[in-house]
Amino acid sequence: MVESLNSWANGVTAMRILLAPLVFLAIPEDGTGSWWAFLLWFVLCSSDGVDGYIARRRGPTAVGAFLDPLADKVLVLGAMFTLVAHDIFWWVPVAIIAGREVTISAYRIIKSGRGVSVPASRLGKYKTVVQQFAVAFALFPLTALDATWSWQVLLWIAVILTVVSGAQYLWHAMKPQPIDMASSVS
Repeated sequence: MVESLNSWANGVTAMRILLAPLVFLAIPEDGTGSWWAFLLWFVLCSSDGVDGYIARRRGPTAVGAFLDPLADKVLVLGAMFTLVAHDIFWWVPVAIIAGREVTISAYRIIKSGRGVSVPASRLGKYKTVVQQFAVAFALFPLTALDATWSWQVLLWIAVILTVVSGAQYLWHAMKPQPIDMASSVS
């Protein structure tokens, strides 16, 4: 277990979580966007690909499988909640996204307690990228005020992907599981 904590990929993921509050503090209250917030957001979101690349090359860990989606949620939901608090994002789409994230995270925790890993689906990964782009466009000074439609459209696309991917996870959870005859023989 200690070995899995000491991996480069997990270090990058931990850095994403620890630096996330800097983005939230850099988000201006007036909705004009911020180069500093946007650049920090870009670096932290891009580092998700870096830790994934390292994990695939050196082997994923159980800690990384837990930390990586947590880092995504801390970044995305923290930024979205901050944008809601500044009256930039409307609370309804953010509440839908947050509800799904909490539900699927609880599902993952329950399954992991039973020794089952629930990896991110392809649609779930797309969902995260669109959520990140919605925040990025709201932070980017050239689109924050002059092209609000861009981040508003991305936010609603993120809601659709969030709901559909959440339904996909729940659909898989409801499907009958095959019985492993080898382990059920007494």
